[in-house]
Amino acid sequence: MNRYPRDFRGYGPNPPDARWPGGARIAISIVLNYEEGGENSTLHGDAQSEAFLSDIAGAAPWPGQRHWNMESIYDYGARAGFWRLHRLFTGMAIPVTIYGVTSALARNPEQVAAMKAAGWEIASHGLKWVDHRDLPEAEERAQIAESFRLHEEVVGQPPQGWYTGRCSANTVRLTAETHRLAWISDTYDDDLPYWLEIGEHDQLVIPYTLEANDMRFATAPGYITGEQFFQYLKDSFDTLYAEGLDGRAKMFSVGLHNRLIGRPGKLAGLKRFLDYAQSQDGVWFPRRIDIARHWAATHPHRRFERPSQMGRARFVERFGGIFEHSPWIAERAWDLELGPAHDSAAGLHNALTRIFRSASRDERLGVLRAHPDLAGKLAQARRLTAESTSEQASAALDALTDAERATFQRLNDAYVARHGFPFIIAVRDNNKASILQAFETRIAHDTETEFATACAQVERIAELRLKDQLP
Repeated sequence: MNRYPRDFRGYGPNPPDARWPGGARIAISIVLNYEEGGENSTLHGDAQSEAFLSDIAGAAPWPGQRHWNMESIYDYGARAGFWRLHRLFTGMAIPVTIYGVTSALARNPEQVAAMKAAGWEIASHGLKWVDHRDLPEAEERAQIAESFRLHEEVVGQPPQGWYTGRCSANTVRLTAETHRLAWISDTYDDDLPYWLEIGEHDQLVIPYTLEANDMRFATAPGYITGEQFFQYLKDSFDTLYAEGLDGRAKMFSVGLHNRLIGRPGKLAGLKRFLDYAQSQDGVWFPRRIDIARHWAATHPHRRFERPSQMGRARFVERFGGIFEHSPWIAERAWDLELGPAHDSAAGLHNALTRIFRSASRDERLGVLRAHPDLAGKLAQARRLTAESTSEQASAALDALTDAERATFQRLNDAYVARHGFPFIIAVRDNNKASILQAFETRIAHDTETEFATACAQVERIAELRLKDQLP
């Protein structure tokens, strides 16, 4: 099977209304990354010092050495930044989700106690704050297991959520395969939670953000002042809030780090945003576990048979009749690079029509000739396919008077005699009167024009049939 794993469709053109509690128009998820003490350091058995997300411009790792300045900046996050943020959030009664690097939590017991006392959610940020891209799968799985064990030992209960951050291509699957997490967040691909099918397990994903994130203070291009951070958060909020007014409530994640936003000049911009958001009606500040529980209760996952996951025989059985009596179209479409984007009516229609359009003229003519005459002899003999029977009934072509039936027969005979294939029209887009009018008009067209028109109508009929079967 030639299958493409990335999902470009998501919720498609009509995302669901989140239906947040109390009719909230937006859910703001404040995430505080706790990494201080879990970063790269020779003290932690690593081969080099940390070089990521600090105020040191152009920082590079120091192989085999401690980087005193880098360590000092991380230490600021634990010693001063965290407590400044703790006072801010508890003072404003805003709950927080902690992305806690497990080894960092183990080295910061007072901060962990303060998180718990505040009722914050402490999710896992992995065992160490290091890059996982080159980790062998077995080693990463072992680190995930150790993170669960140590997290429960340090915090008192296992994590219900997970975000690795510097992840590998295997991280999402490996964390989901634990079957122990209410949510995972190692994606950045939506403004709403969604379900991910990992084998037989349905895993809730709550996407995260790298742009509404104070990490941009430490990357280029990025924020220089707290005012810039405030303005970006406000603009994001205003856009999502307006969508919520239209019945499309969204989620807004804000990512923070103790050593970055915990600096006084940067924190001022965050506080200004929080003041602004709290001044609006219909704003909900949940922890991510609260979002997960709401989504599971309000938008439970419903599986359906996905075309991109079907074997050839099942695919042809299910979709071989979408183009009338032409299963070869489905057979060839199965060989295309199908993926999640083709698990919808629009997506699969695109795949099937690609085959139809690229077929030879004789093959396409065969598809046209496979269609029955409208209200013709096959209909009278009840020998139409189930799809054609339903379609003709939708325009009352199964209940014609004798005079109407004679008119259709006369037009059918004249059309076929002129063009060499039956008159084809998407009946469900029409009624009896408009079909007859189109019949009269199109008989006079040249055959090349009618061939193109008939092919377009065949594609439209296929689209309507797929919409009966797929999202």
